[in-house]
Amino acid sequence: IGREMKLTWYGHASFRIESSNGKTIVTDPYDPDTSGYKSFTEPADLVVISSATDSFHCNAHLIPGIPTIIDALEIAQNGGERTELGIRFEAIEAMEALNHRYHDPDQNAMYRLNVDGLNIGHLGDVGNALSKSQLEFFENTDILLALAGGHPTIELDDLKRVINETAPRIVIPMHFRTLRYKPRNSLWIDSFLALFPNEQIDFAFESNVTLTKDNLPAETRILVMDYC
Repeated sequence: IGREMKLTWYGHASFRIESSNGKTIVTDPYDPDTSGYKSFTEPADLVVISSATDSFHCNAHLIPGIPTIIDALEIAQNGGERTELGIRFEAIEAMEALNHRYHDPDQNAMYRLNVDGLNIGHLGDVGNALSKSQLEFFENTDILLALAGGHPTIELDDLKRVINETAPRIVIPMHFRTLRYKPRNSLWIDSFLALFPNEQIDFAFESNVTLTKDNLPAETRILVMDYC
């Protein structure tokens, strides 16, 4: 049996990744007050944020403990990679939707990391079709954490192109409208799932899953998780 990695979806763009040796990483922590999702109660070793200025993605101070904070945009602008606690992070610059309906677009970064042999990609807060170099950045991704709520993040037809061209083994949708999510400016999950045949879609029925390199599907599957 390969090394087991545990993945938990807190809600919005925030996940908890726990490696087989107990190292924990939290991605893009939201603000519970404005997002509607639950407060963070578990400490983490590392917190990675795609933006230092977007209150739905940057709240590292709300994670208990004294985690090392990794700003993906900072990495993207300074060589593109960084290793912390034996985990390698890579990042590439991105922007919110250039035609953002609610405010001027913020700069952010998309990122990837390798945990227990699994290449995990996170689309940050990108709001536009991916460029050639951005698509290449996500080649050989095993698990893609995908912005599936439409504007102001990437449009769903552009996201489908990312999935088609990079062929991740598992796509986990995030950042879509749910019954807890207070802002009503995102699409429900059915708009994203309509892009795929039913037989390609799995449901975790839980907010966490355990994954190993050995048990990845041969071809892309969509895994819908529940939020905490």
